Parts: sequence; structure tokens; C-alpha cells
Amino acid sequence: MNTDNTLLNAVIGAVATIGLSFTGISPVLGGALAAYLDGGDTGNGLRVGAISGAIASLPVAAILLIAIVFLPFTGDLGIAVGGFLFVLVIVAMAVGYTVALSALGGAIGSYLKREL
Repeated sequence: MNTDNTLLNAVIGAVATIGLSFTGISPVLGGALAAYLDGGDTGNGLRVGAISGAIASLPVAAILLIAIVFLPFTGDLGIAVGGFLFVLVIVAMAVGYTVALSALGGAIGSYLKREL
């Protein structure tokens, strides 16, 4: 399945990332799949891999949204602000991890597409 629709390939890679989340390298695999399907050069592979990682990170961003809604009900302003900042840092690190590894996988996928 070689298609020129980058967004569709990124969504397929994101679904693969979420589906393979039981492995430790699911962002790499999802990014590689997206870039392999997209079939461009290394720069394009990095781009489609990063897009795939960003799409796969949307469920993690939902955790931040839940924290924004429920942390103000803790009663103490310091706990609410501290908890929100803690959740924000954890989610930012998780999204950064996913996007960076998906971009790495995208570079690998574009390399495999050229070589195979």
C-alpha cells in the first residue's frame, strides 16, 4: 500500500504505535511503518514519523485535559497548581518521547523503503 497521502500514512503509523504499545519500541515501529508507506526521502520520513507520533500522543494529551478539569476540585490551590504542573511535565515528556522516537522510526522506514 503505497499512497501519497501523508496524513493517512501518519494515522496508520499512529494506530500501529498504539496497537504495539506493549513493546518498548512501538513509536519507532509506528514511525517506520508510516514513513515506509509514505515512501519519501529521509527528511520526509522524519516529518511523517513525527506527525505519526504526535497523533499517537493524543490519548496522552487527554490525561492532561482530565487533570485540568479535576485538579481544581482538590480544595487547596497549592495542590491544584502543583499537581497540574506535575502532570504537564510528565505529559510533555511522554509526548516528546513518542514524537522523537517516531521521527527516528520515520528515518529508518524511509531508509528501508529505499533499500528494499
